[in-house]
Amino acid sequence: MDIVTQGLLGSAVAISGARRTELKHAAWMGGVAGLLADADVLIRSSTDPLLFLEFHRQFSHSLIFIPLGALIGACFIWLIMRMYKGNTITFARIYYYSFLGYMLSGVLDAFTSYGTQLLWPFSDARIAWSLVSIIDPVFSGILLLSLIVSFKTRSLNAVRVGLGLCVFYLSVSLVQSRDVLNAVHKIATERGHEIERVIVKPSLGNIVLWRTVYLFEGQYYIDSVRSLLEDEFYEGDTVKAINIEQDFSDLDTASVQYQDILRFDYFSNGFLAAFPSKHNVIGDIRYSIFPLSVRSLWGIRIDTNTPGAHVEFVTFRENSKEQRKIFLEMLFGN
Repeated sequence: MDIVTQGLLGSAVAISGARRTELKHAAWMGGVAGLLADADVLIRSSTDPLLFLEFHRQFSHSLIFIPLGALIGACFIWLIMRMYKGNTITFARIYYYSFLGYMLSGVLDAFTSYGTQLLWPFSDARIAWSLVSIIDPVFSGILLLSLIVSFKTRSLNAVRVGLGLCVFYLSVSLVQSRDVLNAVHKIATERGHEIERVIVKPSLGNIVLWRTVYLFEGQYYIDSVRSLLEDEFYEGDTVKAINIEQDFSDLDTASVQYQDILRFDYFSNGFLAAFPSKHNVIGDIRYSIFPLSVRSLWGIRIDTNTPGAHVEFVTFRENSKEQRKIFLEMLFGN
């Protein structure tokens, strides 16, 4: 999830296992450690635009890396603590709070649809449970409120209740996800389609309005389902799916461009489609600001005239006032 939520979660988990006299120490140490896993975004290359995709949510988010990640965080925190006289907290306690703050960073990211290599290096599978948006103000707000109450009342139980509410929120999203998936299969059946691949994921900032994408006979069908007391269906766009072997048969399979396409295909879990109105751009169809649109949030630009050069990674954040209006109307069932 977003870096703010990672820090809030790290603080909450650390406080939940803290001594009452060390509440403040636990809060900031756990928060710092909770941010550390996402430092992998700094692994970049000026010559290889896709390198950061390979390392983001990889080793630093794996379960086996937690003890080492916590140790790195503890060493960093210890260096900060050395600047303050009168510090009495031991390195063992620092490591303990760093461990608590770090341990759920990768797990939290796995609840999004981005993909997290929790089992690295034993498996390169990108685990994505798709139960919460990368930015979810309700989930983050629960954590923030529990931390505020904890500080005001000096109660460790406040954050424990907050963490319990977060688990409940994810459980509700799981029920919503199953409901939306059933709705998609029903819609596809009514259209005479047999789903070959499907993904359902919450739209930005909520678990009420879901973006759904399924594949049938080389076409992606993008729709949206509002799942609350009863389902409401919104029909969206369709777009041709990318078939790498057919669509890029002119490229040498050993070329840098072709290999980059395969890398992006792996990162996107195979959900690739041509970006409308953008020449030679293919996008990750899982993501769009507007839940009914085929316009991806990011993609790669290919230049078949320079097969020996890396592809260009591009992002798109266009969102019209009309789309925002429609999004809110869909979200609130208007």
